[in-house]
Amino acid sequence: MWKKASKFEILMKIRNSGELKPSSNVFRWKESSQDSAQIRQFLGQNSVNPRFPMLGYGRNGELLCRNSEMGGSNFMFYANPFGISGFYAQSTSCSYATAAAAEEIVTASSEEDDEIRELVDEINKLERVKPQLIRRKEPINMVAGMTAGRYNVLRKRQIKVETEAWNEAAREYQELLADMCEQKLAPNLPYMKSLFLGWFEPLKDAIKAHQEACKVGRNRPLYGECFDELPADMMAVITMHKLMGLLMTGSGNGGTTVIQAATQIGEAVEQEAKIRKFLEKSKKKPATNNNDEDDSAKAQQRLAKKVTTLMKKQKISQVREIVRGQDDSKPWSQDNQVKVGCKLIQLLAETAYIQPPADQLADGPPDIRPAFIHTQKTVCKESQKGLRRRYGVIECDPLVRRGLEKTARHMVIPYMPMLIPPLNWTGYDKGAYLYLPSYIMRTHGVKQQRDAIKRVARDNNLCTVFEALDTLGNTKWRVNKKVLSIIDRIWASGGCLADLVDREDMPLPEEPDTDDAEEIKKWKWKVKHVKKDNAERHSQRCDTELKLAVARKMKDEEGFYYPHNLDFRGRAYPMHPHLNHLGSDLCRGILEFAEGRPLGKSGLNWLKVHVANLYAGGVDKLSYEGRVAFTENRLDDVFDSADRPLEGRRWWLTAEDPFQCLAACINLTDALRSSSPEDYLSHIPIHQDGSCNGLQHYAALGRDKLGAEAVNLVAGGKPADVYSGIAARVFEIMRGDAEKDPSIEPNAFHAKLLLNQVDRKLVKQTVMTSVYGVTYIGARDQIKRRLKERDAILDDNDLFAASCYAAKTTMTALEEMFEAARSIMGWLGDCAKIIASENQPVRWSTPLGLPVVQPYRNHGRRLVKTSLQVLTLRCDTDKVMAKRQRTAFPPNFVHSLDGSHMMMTAIACKKAGMNFAGVHDSYWTHACDVDKMNQILREKFVELYEQPILENLLESFQESFPTLQFPPLPERGDFDLREVLESPYFFN
Repeated sequence: MWKKASKFEILMKIRNSGELKPSSNVFRWKESSQDSAQIRQFLGQNSVNPRFPMLGYGRNGELLCRNSEMGGSNFMFYANPFGISGFYAQSTSCSYATAAAAEEIVTASSEEDDEIRELVDEINKLERVKPQLIRRKEPINMVAGMTAGRYNVLRKRQIKVETEAWNEAAREYQELLADMCEQKLAPNLPYMKSLFLGWFEPLKDAIKAHQEACKVGRNRPLYGECFDELPADMMAVITMHKLMGLLMTGSGNGGTTVIQAATQIGEAVEQEAKIRKFLEKSKKKPATNNNDEDDSAKAQQRLAKKVTTLMKKQKISQVREIVRGQDDSKPWSQDNQVKVGCKLIQLLAETAYIQPPADQLADGPPDIRPAFIHTQKTVCKESQKGLRRRYGVIECDPLVRRGLEKTARHMVIPYMPMLIPPLNWTGYDKGAYLYLPSYIMRTHGVKQQRDAIKRVARDNNLCTVFEALDTLGNTKWRVNKKVLSIIDRIWASGGCLADLVDREDMPLPEEPDTDDAEEIKKWKWKVKHVKKDNAERHSQRCDTELKLAVARKMKDEEGFYYPHNLDFRGRAYPMHPHLNHLGSDLCRGILEFAEGRPLGKSGLNWLKVHVANLYAGGVDKLSYEGRVAFTENRLDDVFDSADRPLEGRRWWLTAEDPFQCLAACINLTDALRSSSPEDYLSHIPIHQDGSCNGLQHYAALGRDKLGAEAVNLVAGGKPADVYSGIAARVFEIMRGDAEKDPSIEPNAFHAKLLLNQVDRKLVKQTVMTSVYGVTYIGARDQIKRRLKERDAILDDNDLFAASCYAAKTTMTALEEMFEAARSIMGWLGDCAKIIASENQPVRWSTPLGLPVVQPYRNHGRRLVKTSLQVLTLRCDTDKVMAKRQRTAFPPNFVHSLDGSHMMMTAIACKKAGMNFAGVHDSYWTHACDVDKMNQILREKFVELYEQPILENLLESFQESFPTLQFPPLPERGDFDLREVLESPYFFN
């Protein structure tokens, strides 16, 4: 019971203070009694009643009690990890304390309630004299759109993913082996995982033995110190997983080159060793009798404590600087990387064996054979006829090869999508992942490019580029579980639907029972083609498994993020390589925005347009009204696709992008069946694609009115289709050739063969890549693939000759229609030729200030003797490749411009409060925001080309090479750029 003395003491405190002071220890009782809540708060501040524990944690915690929908009381604990503790996780004791406190409050006796009411009455009398200051509720701290507590839980998981993946895999194998020894049974594991488990122990022992051998004797290898930087079990796991990953993503024949495998394994071991070294340094050391050592240990502990504090404050860049400062080890040389890699591959090849399943064995002795073989192969590249090169390769046994397709789910995949927003970019190697090495540009080892980026970043001239990459990286994604479940069903039943590869190989043709040399030759040719097709199928199956493995890992996450970086031209790419929105229809169908936004009236229309665009087949060339009408006339098919995707009419399978179409059908169905379609929360990204975007940039550069009309820079009643225009001109030329005498005109025969094959799809890829420097050979191969897909020409010789003729005709039609673009391409090529003649690479700065250096140099060779073989390492020389510098400059320059346009649009969309994703010339946002994005991307295109881009480029060349004479700028037309603002089909 509370005593009168306590009561008067409390009232005296109130009178002296004049108000009820709010405390950082926020404490509420029942909402049905506001007065009771006030007195409970006050009693908590003054520690009057020991039965009510102090629940607050300053700014870190808040106990709330509110009435639930069922009339009871719900207690919630909100945490702010940015107070004292950095990685806040609510402890068990805290949970119990909170629950106990809640119980104390709810079960207070009626006698105590009478006492409380009496106190309330007396306090209310005082409040009439002097009003109480009403405490404002502290806002819950939010980070990246989530509570700070949730953010820190995810952040801890992210750190674990980046730093402990290999360690976790090694621990799992150790535990499985211990389990096997204890139970004297082999665990029921998937085929490939059981192989890994069988290889792990012998490989680990062999690595450990070699590590010991490296420490003694006179003939210690030069790479010995590097080989001993990681425990044997982790090196074993890295070797197995990295090699299998290369075999999965290789050519499909179950092999990979030694140089590629050795380099990647060596790099992975070095990277893991660096992370481990720092984490080991940070651990506390026991005290010794040596004062100097103790002082050093204490200094190291203080440094570790400082690092921990900085990590709590999210100051990752400072943490990295400390880590670099403490890392006194030198980076491994390329020689040491490949020597360590080769030794690990050799040990795996010597210790890893395989034998067929028991039901496939004959009565004889078991067929135990090596799982991997090191051999030599002679390769003749198609692009370099007659040039044959001999490579060392690692090949796996056919049994291993068959298991590769099911391996992905058991692989350690680095650079996974992040669970929290990536670190903001602040420098060449500062940003993106928390601990995994992250670089803003993929320089491919080109020192000049790397130095240029570092120099500009230090001068703070890349702020716009940093902001754009941060914007792309902060877009939150999630897995569309409905679409993924459909894909899993199709894949489990054998694939071969919706552009999924067949999971079965083609049978080899039977050898003919004849002595006819010509028949045997044809049979051998067919066998070669079937084997090649099966190798391609195997590669596609492995690729699909990797994509699905990532999707399955991420499907239960609330959301995830893709850190982005740049290629050397300034185009942005997600750093995760498998499942991302730049990928195939499969990837794009699986992914959607994590945030849902109400459709609104315009968004509902754009969703219908989106369905028509994904269905394609010419529908995407209709006006917007025509596309909306197309979807509305097929709502029965849309609903059937959503309700019964595999059991119904399967209309979505006839779409050009089937999985994206299915996702859109499901979304539209759910919206139209909701009580208010315009209020329906949609997660689907709506795409707005440039119309042959490379030609759009050339038309803007040259102010070419004719070209601008062909690629929709000018308003029209429906979208102009440049591909159909080129196809019509190609058909016209071929029709004229077909009427000629075949004995005089050799192309007459090919023209007749092709007349019925000419359409926009046949020429589309060639037209699209023409502005990016496609060669005649490239165009021929593109058209040959299209004709082969249709089985239009069965004879291989006729197919090749017809492809040559079609490629020449298509290039002729292009030159006729886009004369201004050709003149600018020619001028760019001439400038590059002049610069390359001085043995200098072409370099320029994009409109956003990003420095670009073309990396094309002649390659030198350096021999390195390893335990497997003598490897030839490629290294750049000081001599530039003049021809490549010239031919690559026009497409690279245009790529740098479309990258600039995308980044400018991304930043503006972020400032407008929109979600944005970009795929080069395809911009994505929520359906409700498409109109706003369309306005922004047009404004940014005009803003980009109102700059004197070609004049600035010429001026930079003249400043860099004052003694050289460059050709004058090409003549330009009178097209008014402002017309782009009114063109509805510029991006559509």
